Amino acid sequence: MQFIDRNILSLIIFLPLAGMAVLFFLSAERKRLIRILSLVVMILDFLLCIHLFISFNSDTHYMQFVSRYDWIPQFHISYQVGVDGISLLLVMLTGLLGPVVILSSWSAIETRVKEYHIFMLLLQTAMLGAFLAMDLFLFYVFWELMLIPMYFLIGVWGGPRRIYAAVKFFLFTMFGSVLMLVAIIYVYLYCESFDFIVIMEKFRTAPLARDIQVWLFAAFALAFAIKVPIFPFHTWLPDAHVEAPTAGSVILAGVLLKMGTYGFIRFAMPLFPEGAYAAVPIISILALIGIIYGALVSMVQADVKRLVAFSSVAHLGFVMLGLFALTFQSVQGAIIQMVNHGLSTGALFLLVGVVYERRHTRMIKDFGGLSKVMPLFAIMFMVVTLSSIGLPGLNGFVGEFLILLGTYNAVHPWAKLYAGIGVIGVILAAVYMLWMYQRVMFGPLDKEENRGLKDLNIREIVYLLIVLVFIVWIGVYPKTFLGKTEATVKYYVTQIEKRRLPLLTAMNENTAPGKQAVSKISRP
Repeated sequence: MQFIDRNILSLIIFLPLAGMAVLFFLSAERKRLIRILSLVVMILDFLLCIHLFISFNSDTHYMQFVSRYDWIPQFHISYQVGVDGISLLLVMLTGLLGPVVILSSWSAIETRVKEYHIFMLLLQTAMLGAFLAMDLFLFYVFWELMLIPMYFLIGVWGGPRRIYAAVKFFLFTMFGSVLMLVAIIYVYLYCESFDFIVIMEKFRTAPLARDIQVWLFAAFALAFAIKVPIFPFHTWLPDAHVEAPTAGSVILAGVLLKMGTYGFIRFAMPLFPEGAYAAVPIISILALIGIIYGALVSMVQADVKRLVAFSSVAHLGFVMLGLFALTFQSVQGAIIQMVNHGLSTGALFLLVGVVYERRHTRMIKDFGGLSKVMPLFAIMFMVVTLSSIGLPGLNGFVGEFLILLGTYNAVHPWAKLYAGIGVIGVILAAVYMLWMYQRVMFGPLDKEENRGLKDLNIREIVYLLIVLVFIVWIGVYPKTFLGKTEATVKYYVTQIEKRRLPLLTAMNENTAPGKQAVSKISRP
């Protein structure tokens, strides 16, 4: 047990990779064994995540379970991982969705089963590594590694336009990543380290000039904004979602999009607070545009999966609005909303996948009256729909309420207007989700193909119930999860403000009447 506690983060990261290595030695014909082994590995990984969650000390903001080993010492590059309240819930979400996506693929993937599960396990390692990396170079390696398996999952097992969607996804992400790499190199030259903690301490004692912070923040922000994606960088998302297999859509919505929002709160905002404050009005307005635009476009979609895909633009607009309100409530709400979106939208994609396997269509007009032939499916769909629109008692309400409350109480100009526009987005979400549900579940049962549809089987009930348990749990008793983030969020919000104030004071002194503004900050 001591070995597990000392190395738990490395075990969580590399257990899926070890499972992937075993799959290489299995015959491609042994499909059932491949599926079982992949499921067992994902379950064990999730159990390690549960142990991490239980062992996590909620009373401190410090990084916990830190492991550090020199990797490329001549360039001050190390393998360093750690977890705090910001990353803990996202690691739990990733671990939870691991076994869920394997179960959802059980009968849906029949070709190249071995390769499919190899890529799923590799993707799991890359995502967990990105959430836990505390070295900027290591983070970038995991960040780029995620592209490879996701590209193949879309391009090989996706829909008719899978190649177009995969290439578009790859190019968009790569474009932003190159600029982030340039910014990481600049930070390394200034601090002579890739260690996030060392860099933070260096910037605390010798902060960068405001104009440099703005440019470096912009370089990081572009990479993260594309991954979120923020309007107008969202155009790759609907194509990737629609063409990806069901499990790919679940992972994309549930975890990969959170890499962008996580990148903002973990790296871009703490490292460059002046850049973050300068971007508040821009990011807030783009977030609000995304909320309204995503809702309006969702209303006119004829394809259920495409509707859910555009709803992600709206939901993640709320997350970005909360992060850049920069209040304790809004940031905590944004973090829990990242998890909520992963659960609710992930479950919506799972449910769409269930009916697609039976009908081989996702067009709303092809359905109607499914509640009569698939009552259990209709009940679960209703719970997930209500969670997505933020019904009190379910998870979505907790995140949206905290975000709107924190935004309303923010000190920056127009904060109350931003919160008011956000409320309009909540109303529009209820419109398009409930209208879609009414047409699919309670429309006329006039198509013969729908009359013989079978309700959920045991396997589908199991993986959907896993997600529904957390949807209800967060909605009814959010303290279990919010308590884990409280100390870290308070510390981060306070530190961002503290690191900004001395620089503002110095700037005001240097630009006082009769004085010439002079930067006292050394540059690499």
